[in-house]
Amino acid sequence: MAENKTMPTKVSVEAFLASVPDPARQADARELVSMMRAATRCEPQMWGASIIGFDRYRYVYDSGHGGESALVGFAPRKEALVLYLMPGLDQEAELMGRLGKHKLGKGCLYIKRLAEVDRAVLAALIDRSVAVMRERWPASG
Repeated sequence: MAENKTMPTKVSVEAFLASVPDPARQADARELVSMMRAATRCEPQMWGASIIGFDRYRYVYDSGHGGESALVGFAPRKEALVLYLMPGLDQEAELMGRLGKHKLGKGCLYIKRLAEVDRAVLAALIDRSVAVMRERWPASG
């Protein structure tokens, strides 16, 4: 069975945040850390080289493949903030309609700048994601 590529690391989240070259992206990332910390009541941890994750869960697919992943997380990429939230964000039509400027990918929410979205709506989406994921998957950490 293949190993997961993105695993928790011992890299300092603070050191990673300090290395984000764009000051606005760095400030947005720090704000997302605060939002996700509040939603999960967990401290952030680096997952791989560039994902900041919170809490964790174990999953097993019907195929038997399983692993562990961050419950929620994000990556401050050059082009956008990439938020890893629950699957099915497209089914959150009411919240997504009020969020502001964003794009959806498969399992990802892309936001250029937090200034372009309603932060209260984003916090509600993060809270909803945490609740759904904790209900769906057993915690492992």
